[in-house]
Amino acid sequence: MTPEMLETATGDAQALLAGAKAKLGFLPNMYGYMAKLPPVLAGYLSTYDAFRAQAGFTPAEQETVFLTISRVNGCTYCTAAHPMIADKRSGVSADNLAALRAGDNLPDAKLQAVAAFTEAMLLSRGNPGKPAVDAFLSAGYAEQHVLGVVLAIACKTFSNYVNHLAGTPVDAVFAPYKLD
Repeated sequence: MTPEMLETATGDAQALLAGAKAKLGFLPNMYGYMAKLPPVLAGYLSTYDAFRAQAGFTPAEQETVFLTISRVNGCTYCTAAHPMIADKRSGVSADNLAALRAGDNLPDAKLQAVAAFTEAMLLSRGNPGKPAVDAFLSAGYAEQHVLGVVLAIACKTFSNYVNHLAGTPVDAVFAPYKLD
C-alpha cells in the first residue's frame, strides 16, 4: 500500500489529514494509509477520541488497554507508539510499562485487572465469560468500562489491521520505543 500524502490528497482525505496534523503537530504515518479510504481514518479518529473522552478510564488505564490490544494483535507500529504515549503523557510507571510490553503481570493491581480483562476479551473474541467480567468489576471497574474496552478494541482493530496490511513504518517520534 502507498499512503495518501497531505500535499496531494483531495476531498475528505485531505481534510482529515490536515485536521490531524493541526491537532498533533505532525502527521503519523498510519494516518496516510488510513486516508486511502477516508471513512477508515474518520472511524479510527472518532473511536479514538470517544474512548479518550468518554470511556471513563484514567490516561494510564487508557494506554494499558491500547497497548494490551496492540501487543496481542502483534502491531509493530502501535507497540512503538503507545509506550511513548504511556511514558511521556499518561503516567504509566516504568515497571508497569515493562510488564505490559512483555505480557507479564503488572505491579499495579488495577492496571493488571484492565490488562487481563482486555486480553481476555481479545482472546475470546468478545466472549470472556462471567468470571472474567466479574473479576474486572470486582477490581473497581463498572459496566461502562466493560463497554469502554469494546470501544478500544474497535479503535485498535482499525489501526492494527491497517498497519499489518500496509507495513506502516514507525514514525521517528515513536522509534525509540520500537521493539526489536
